[in-house]
Amino acid sequence: MHPAPTAADRLPAFQRLLEGRADLAFIPLGTDLHYLAGIPRDIPNYGATLHPGGWLEGAWLTPRHAPVLALPRMTAEFKGRGESKGIGIRVLGDHDDPAALCRDILAGFGLPAKPRVAVSDRAHGESLVALQAILPDAVFLSATDILRELRVIKSAEEIETMREAGRRTEAAFAETLKHLRFGMTELDAIAEINHQMQRQGSLGQTFTTSLYNTGPDHPLLMGRRLESWKRPIHPPCSVLFDFGASFDGLCYDYGRTVSFGEPSAEQIKVHRVVMQAQAAGIAALKVGTTAAQVDATARKVVEDAGYGPNFRHRLGHGIGWDVHEPPFLTKSDHAVLREGMMFTVEPSILQDRSFSARVEDVIVARPNGGEKLTNGFQELLVVDT
Repeated sequence: MHPAPTAADRLPAFQRLLEGRADLAFIPLGTDLHYLAGIPRDIPNYGATLHPGGWLEGAWLTPRHAPVLALPRMTAEFKGRGESKGIGIRVLGDHDDPAALCRDILAGFGLPAKPRVAVSDRAHGESLVALQAILPDAVFLSATDILRELRVIKSAEEIETMREAGRRTEAAFAETLKHLRFGMTELDAIAEINHQMQRQGSLGQTFTTSLYNTGPDHPLLMGRRLESWKRPIHPPCSVLFDFGASFDGLCYDYGRTVSFGEPSAEQIKVHRVVMQAQAAGIAALKVGTTAAQVDATARKVVEDAGYGPNFRHRLGHGIGWDVHEPPFLTKSDHAVLREGMMFTVEPSILQDRSFSARVEDVIVARPNGGEKLTNGFQELLVVDT
């Protein structure tokens, strides 16, 4: 593993890592390129927006050659990517041959006959099919795996950016609480949160905002969001929020529980257990321990309280430029924690037709335990109108 480079050093640091491993790298527009070169990515669309020759859209580089950013004209002109961070740009006209442009770029790199080509994990299959036709003897490997050696440790600058993303996320939640009412639908609440995140200056949600509405009269609908969004929220129930704001390339992930109506003893108990489990997990998030050990520490709190089977998922996940990144706080991940790693710690108790609870914050691994980046709303919140 390597220390976190500064923003200006990321690209040369990545090229040093490529030396001896890959002869060529292709990094399409997306998280990896945003991290490496500050070239922003878009909020994802539901449907694909295709441009002629879009398969070669991204940065092409070698361990010793400066990157060349290839862009279809539509991307260069209408997505504002035509002026880019000191990287040389080649623009593909609407009626130009993308394979010819790609061959021309690669000719300047002096590749061997059987090149090793590192490609971002989120590159499209179309790109690999086209590149295989141009370099039929190429051997492909993951550029993201190589880059992750840098990305896994966050710099002080990245941590402060994530702290600001958390501040904006929590501020959006505080505003949303003012608008929660009996009878509103789950979609009403989700739309309010998304609106408030943008009001806080976030580019948008880092993942699809989720809300789980559970109680004696509310089945726990997991993975059936379109059906669930139509449901009105009536007491008594617990509403579990899961959302996060993006800020300056970083992705936050946050969760809290709200009681609609005066909470019962069971609601209060499950919320208290979840908060105790999170506190135990945060305290265990120490440099030198393993991801599996952190998960086990928090999980024991839930198990000892009698709710073990209702903690159905891993304790958390790495986070940063993507919402979910390795390592993962789960029993099968034995990665050793290093200072500057960031994780969510998000225990839950999920009960069908009974009260549930969850909490989630982003935590930085430190020598003496985790550092929380958000600290508000520690008590069970109540909506009473």
